[in-house]
Amino acid sequence: MFLRGKRKLKVDLGELKDECEALSSFLGSKLEADVTSSGNKIFVDTNSSSSSELKRLVTKFVYRRHLNHKYWVALEGNVVKLHKFKRFEKKEKERNYPFND
Repeated sequence: MFLRGKRKLKVDLGELKDECEALSSFLGSKLEADVTSSGNKIFVDTNSSSSSELKRLVTKFVYRRHLNHKYWVALEGNVVKLHKFKRFEKKEKERNYPFND
């Protein structure tokens, strides 16, 4: 029989640093795994979960926090990454400039 060791999965939050603690507690409650965070990255030590299952749970978290209109979740290799939609980046840049009245 093959014995698998613990897998270390990673979530890169990108600009969504404020949700790091909430996401790590959400993942800890849904997975049977050790969840740690460092900066804007979350590490999950697990025996049974895959990176695609982790992506599904992160997508569920984003949807439940009503962030799905601003952010989307991608699986790049074994890393789950949160990306911001480009249209929101442009709108935020426009709002930062003062009006020319």
